[in-house]
This record gives sequence, structure tokens and C-alpha cells, in this order.
Amino acid sequence: MFVSRCVVTFSLGTFIKHLPISKRTTFCPYRIRPKTITTTRILCSSYFETLDSHQKEQIHLYVDTLLEWNQRMNLTAVKEVNEVMERHIEDSLAIIPPIRNSYLSHCSPSSSNNLSLVDVGSGAGLPGLVLAIACPGWEVTLMESMNKRCLFLEHVVSHIGLSNVQIVRGRAENLGQALCFREKFDVAVARAVAEMRVLAEYCLPLVCVGGLFVAAKGHDPEVEVRNAEKAIQILGASVLQLCPVESHSPYGQRTAIVCLKTSPTPRKYPRDPGTPEKTPL
Repeated sequence: MFVSRCVVTFSLGTFIKHLPISKRTTFCPYRIRPKTITTTRILCSSYFETLDSHQKEQIHLYVDTLLEWNQRMNLTAVKEVNEVMERHIEDSLAIIPPIRNSYLSHCSPSSSNNLSLVDVGSGAGLPGLVLAIACPGWEVTLMESMNKRCLFLEHVVSHIGLSNVQIVRGRAENLGQALCFREKFDVAVARAVAEMRVLAEYCLPLVCVGGLFVAAKGHDPEVEVRNAEKAIQILGASVLQLCPVESHSPYGQRTAIVCLKTSPTPRKYPRDPGTPEKTPL
């Protein structure tokens, strides 16, 4: 394990922890035309069962460590192993097929096996850490502003033995202005962080032109998406498709909102810390 640093002029201190780099996979999304949002429900079996035995063991180690640390810090409201598996693990794995299919269809028809992905507001590592386990060829950056959560992420990544994860402490508003992160990622994801207008300003500055922003939302996000269309366009992207996913649990029903970045984000975005949330675009 080694540490590398990227010097950026933030008010908040930012550290970057690299854990060396390390490869693996599906879904039927639907597309929406500009101004038109359609929905198609997709029922699916357990995504966890598609993992190999080593990946399943890594997931179990993650869940055990999450619940152990959760006794002394607030990482999740879920307290039972089975509920974590249903509510968090399946939910996180469910966004892999929309990412892969959208990337192959609209970004690179050759491969989706070697993506660089950033999880903005990763918290306890959901969904980013789970994606790193399921897709070992992806280089995953977990971006989190709270120090104690970063300490958990560092511990669990080391404990599991992941070699394709980088942990970054800092606010998205600052990191999105840093040259070492701005427009450097193929995909940005976020789950349970903020509403779409705010999320777009957090995530799209980090995505390269031709890349994807994927927000994991609830079962009926159409109004929220419509309200965010202008903000998404200002930031250089457009809504590509909405992909509803039905997991095994009543908690796991989600919609993956997929946006395609078509032009650079104007330099003034993201705005100062706190501004996107107080005054959404």
C-alpha cells in the first residue's frame, strides 16, 4: 500500500490514498428522448449470485466490517446482515448493467471492462466499494468529505484486499475544480446524496466529455429529473435514459438515471462549497 498526493489549492485539506490497481460484468435499459421520459420496469434475479466465490467472500467481509464499525460510528441505519445484503449490496450491484450497457452503446463500443469511476459522497462505500469488488478491472475512486468515514474506507479496503480503489477526502465542490480530478473519470456515480440538480453540479465536472453520470434514485424520479434537465444541460450533459431496477427486497427498487456528457463543464462550476445545495441551478 502506498500514498500519493495531488496538490490543490483548497481551503479544506485533502488527502488521497491509493491502494495499487488491478478485471469482470448485464441489463436492458431504455432510452428517453429529450423532453420525454418513459419508464420500463425490469425484474431481475439476485446480482450477488452472479459473482464468483472470491467476490462473494469479499462482499461478506465488507458487510461484517461495516456492521462491526457501525457499532461505534454512524455508517448505516441497517443493523442486520440480511438487510444489508438486500438493501445495500443488491441495490449497489443493480446499477452495474445500466453503466455497462450505456457505456458500450454511447461511449465506447469496444469494452466497459476498464473504466475509471468516481463515487461521489461514498459514505460507507456504497455503491463504489461494492462496484470495485464486482468489477475488478474498474479503477474506483471513493470521494468522501468526512474523515472518520474515510478511515473506515481505508480499513475495509485494506482488510478486503482490494487493489483497484483510491480514497479521496474532500468536498465535491473543491475536488471538481482540482486539475487532478476535473473531467478525469469515465463515470461518476452517486447514491443517496442529494437531489438531481445538486448532484449534477457535484458529479458532472468530474466526468470527461463522452463519459457518464449515473444517479441511483427511487422508484419514481421523473419530476426530479425534469426539474434538473436545465442544470444538467448547463453543466454539459443531457439525460440519456432512465433504468428502473427491481431487486429482491422492497427496499431495493431503484432507478438509475443515466446522463451523457457531451461538452466541457463551464469553468465556474462547481461553485463554492455549500452553494449548489443552497442555490441549485
